[in-house]
Amino acid sequence: MSIPPASPSPKPTETVSKKTMGLVSLAVMSSRLLGLVREMVLNGLFGGTKRALGDALTTAFALPNMLRDLFAEGALSTAFITVFAQTMKTEGDQAAWKLARKVMTLALVFMSILSVLGVLLAPWIVPAISPGWVAKNPDKVKLAVQLAQIMYPFILLVSIAALVMGILNARKVFGIPAMASTFFNIFSILSGALLGWWFDPHFGRASLFGFAIGVLVGGLAQLVIQIPSLVRTGYKFGLDFQWRDAGVRKVLQLMGPAVISGSVIQVNVLLNVFYASYITAPDGTPDGPRIWLNAAFRLIQLPLGIFGVVIGTVMLPAMARLATDGVSGEFKNTLAKGLKLVFLMTVPSAVGMALLAEPIIALIYQHNNWTGTDTAQAALALRTYAFGLVFFSGIRIVQPAFYALNRRFVPLIVSVVAVLVSAACNYFTVYRWHLGIDYLALGTSLSALVNFSLLTFAMRQVAHGINGRELAINFIKLLVSAAAMALVCIAAKATVLAGFEAQTLVVKILSLGSTIGVAALVYFAANALLKNEELAEFTAIVQRKLGRSRKTS
Repeated sequence: MSIPPASPSPKPTETVSKKTMGLVSLAVMSSRLLGLVREMVLNGLFGGTKRALGDALTTAFALPNMLRDLFAEGALSTAFITVFAQTMKTEGDQAAWKLARKVMTLALVFMSILSVLGVLLAPWIVPAISPGWVAKNPDKVKLAVQLAQIMYPFILLVSIAALVMGILNARKVFGIPAMASTFFNIFSILSGALLGWWFDPHFGRASLFGFAIGVLVGGLAQLVIQIPSLVRTGYKFGLDFQWRDAGVRKVLQLMGPAVISGSVIQVNVLLNVFYASYITAPDGTPDGPRIWLNAAFRLIQLPLGIFGVVIGTVMLPAMARLATDGVSGEFKNTLAKGLKLVFLMTVPSAVGMALLAEPIIALIYQHNNWTGTDTAQAALALRTYAFGLVFFSGIRIVQPAFYALNRRFVPLIVSVVAVLVSAACNYFTVYRWHLGIDYLALGTSLSALVNFSLLTFAMRQVAHGINGRELAINFIKLLVSAAAMALVCIAAKATVLAGFEAQTLVVKILSLGSTIGVAALVYFAANALLKNEELAEFTAIVQRKLGRSRKTS
């Protein structure tokens, strides 16, 4: 959280946000980059002629990962942080710790049951989300079922890890929780690759089981790395089954609507998984669409995670505290500031990914078994996902504000509308008209546009305005700056990036890296000329973080 530079007396919550945002950004960036490395390894091993194996692994992880995003790092985390932070402020630390133990015990029991049900019901769940495969490739369905049964307990591990993260964030400890998913990626990559090689040195079908076990190892690492920080905050471990508690009730009341309203991206991903089974690849087989969509969405998650999630993570506890006094001017300023900061970074990311989709995909993924066909198809999806990036990030900021204000049913209704938009788009474009994977990605982006637009309109009614004129002027400046950046990308495609696939790896890195560097320089220079205040704030955050890094090195 932050205030305009002219304000004479910053408040504590503002100082906390400014000091921690750079640290959290670096931690999340590390996690997202390692997640990208994980995808590079898997796509390199299971692309091309092994696309059927890649599809099976992607499908098996789809539901546990969706439940992780929906329950663990979505509704449960959002609801718990809101109530925990408010309990600390109104009732003190001891009441907050009691609430934490109650919710932790409840999550342990519920997620254990959910994991067991997932293992038992996988033979029915996987065919249900892969109807197009049942007749075309039943062996791929059987393999995906076996892999899913191994990975379902992952939801239990990351749910507890997410609650620990919520406690630490509410106690203004952000660095270690943000780094936790980095350890998931490190341990899942290393253990998965080693076990996969041990099961099958040629990385065939059997090696997939090694990578499935690696997911569990990574989930355990994500939890364990946070425990020392949790102990230092004063938390005492213990089971508490006294769930008839006002705080627990409030968490569950917030969770119910949050499960629905926070499920838009996850449901859209699941819809994509479902309809992708009906898409035929250019070679006439049903193999490939899911790994292409997953590869593209992973790249979208990079800026979304670094900017949207980071700012949302820092802002949520602050907004929860501010909301105890209702919709104040400070609350609205905090919300507007968060939107302007995420737009500052996601607008150029969206433009760059849309214009440079092919060279980006080729540089990152086109190794080993990944082919030019894989690159072309994943690039189609990336371009249409990029359209929704700005709206994805905006949702991460606006949606938690409704929970902080206890207006939880507004995001719920909006989310239902957004999912219906995505479902209708996917049904007609893919199932009825037999169009390609770019239309699946388009459905997700249109859903994000509808979701963000309706949430913003509703927040204006609830808060009686959210600095709309200020936001509009800021967004126009960003669009002008992005247009200047787009000219650089278009010129580069006609010159240094022409014949990109024929270039050596070093030349590819230099040509694409220089293009992105010059485009970024032009974008930020244009923002400076237009006197965008958020640029100065973002620069100050980076400088402050770099200064602390130099002092500690």
